[in-house]
This record gives sequence, C-alpha cells and structure tokens, in this order.
Amino acid sequence: MKVVIFIAYIFDQGQFLDESTTSISLRNKGLNYGLGFFEGIRAFWNEEQQQLYVFRLYDHYLRFFHSGRSIHMDIPFSPTQLAEWTIQLLRLNNIREDTYIRPICFKGSDTLRPNLTDPYNRVMIYETISHYLPQKELKVCISSWIRNGSNMIPPQSKTTGGYMNSALATAGAILNGYDEAIFLTEEGNVSEGPGENIFLVRNNQLITPPLSDDILAGITRETVMTLAENIFHMTVKEQSISRTELYSGDEVFFTGTAIGIKPIIEIDRRMIGYGQEGPNTKRIRELYNQITMGKHPNFMKYCTPVY
Repeated sequence: MKVVIFIAYIFDQGQFLDESTTSISLRNKGLNYGLGFFEGIRAFWNEEQQQLYVFRLYDHYLRFFHSGRSIHMDIPFSPTQLAEWTIQLLRLNNIREDTYIRPICFKGSDTLRPNLTDPYNRVMIYETISHYLPQKELKVCISSWIRNGSNMIPPQSKTTGGYMNSALATAGAILNGYDEAIFLTEEGNVSEGPGENIFLVRNNQLITPPLSDDILAGITRETVMTLAENIFHMTVKEQSISRTELYSGDEVFFTGTAIGIKPIIEIDRRMIGYGQEGPNTKRIRELYNQITMGKHPNFMKYCTPVY
C-alpha cells in the first residue's frame, strides 16, 4: 500500500512555517496581475541507498535568480542560500519519495499599479508529490496558439503570468482529445511544449530548436544534449524545425524537470516512427533516470544528497 505523505512545512521569506498558517493578500500583485516568476526542481528517492537526491539544485537556483533579474525582480537571497534552505525543508518534511519542489517569487501589494519596480518581492518554496503527465507515451497536437515571443515576455524567465499562454494551449489540446500541445513561433518554427522542450531524432542526429525560437533554456534539455553527444556519440544540433520535419521525424520526445523524458508517438494524428518509444529516446531516458537517482558514479556532480 502506498503511504500518502502530508507535506506540512513551506519556506517563506527566510522562515520555515506550517503551510496551514500562511496567507497571501487578495491585493497581491502576483495574484492580480501574474507579476512573479518561479522555478521547478525535482528530487528523486533511491530506495537501495535510502537517500533522496535533488537534481542539479544549484543550476536551478541560478536560473531562478536570473529569471528575476531579467524582469526587474531581484531577490534578497543568493542561489546558495536558497539551495541550503531547500535541503533543510526536505528534511523537515521527511520526504522519502520522488518530489517536485517549487520556489516562487511574486510582487507584494503596496500599490494597485502593475509595476515591477515596486520594492517588495516575496519568496516562498513548497513541495508536492503530484505527477505531471503520467502517460508513458504522448499523443500531441500543434497548438493554434502561438508561443509568446521574446519581444513580449522573456522566454528565458519562468514568469507566472506568461504561463497563461501555456494553459490555453494545454486546454485546447485536452479538449480535442490530445495529451499535450506543441507551440509554433510567429515565424512558423517549432518552439516547445507548454512546459517542455522538444527534441527530434532523424538519421541518428538529435535536433532541438535554438533559444532564438522562443524556448526556455531547459536544464533537462541541456542534460540530454550532453548525454547524447558525450555518452551515445550522437550528432547534436540546435536548429529551427518546421512542423513538416516534426511529422516525418524518426523519434520525437519532450524533456522537462516535471515531465522528465517522455516519447511522443503521434502528432496531429500522424504516427511518429513506429508509433512507440524509439531506441534513442529509450536509451537516453533510461540513463537520465539512473543519473537522477544517484545511480551513475560519473554524474554524481548533478545530485545533491538530502540525508
């Protein structure tokens, strides 16, 4: 029987608090205008070692820090401090299974105006056990919604308000019988999923859209590129991809902190490859899963032990 863990504590502005005692004002500009940014971090439980490993913890907080900088929302804590507090929070909640960690920073409620230069920025961290897209293989569609461009909202920042774009695409996909969506850019190039980067395998080459196609610089994306090139000796290219190229790919898969590595077997009711997870996707996914659980000695630099 699976034990349900109640996560009692959160981090709020330098303190660990019982979540039931915390509150956010209705006047909060993160709530009213979506003025904020966040990060997604995963911790993975290794049953054999009885150890919880946080994957690329410091790298995530560097991205969190730079997300804030790019939208005029500096935070009063360093990436190192936030990483240390995250470990303490995991211990306080006695987490001993795979966990998603959500640091978030949002504007306070001093004024009505949607002004990013107001001084108050509130930083919180919470944890959840819930799963993101539990399906093993995905059937997706090209969204009718266009990806936010870099001249609208910085795609390198995980802004809270910017995810309305993602929510609309996901809702459209689900309402039409798909598992997830894929965005195109204003120019018609493949961009990314609502919360995932995308890869195409063609002739043993691994291809992914460049940052200039309005994508997030994914940490899982970077990890996959490193594994493909250095371990599996694949040619890795960052280049623009058309939707037609995507349809004719040998393999297509999503990557992301929440989703991990997930094969796409159908796009717009067109079968990808043989309609199942491809061999390159499989070997990259299996190695990635080993690494995240601290089972690969050559990649322990990516893993921060909690206990």
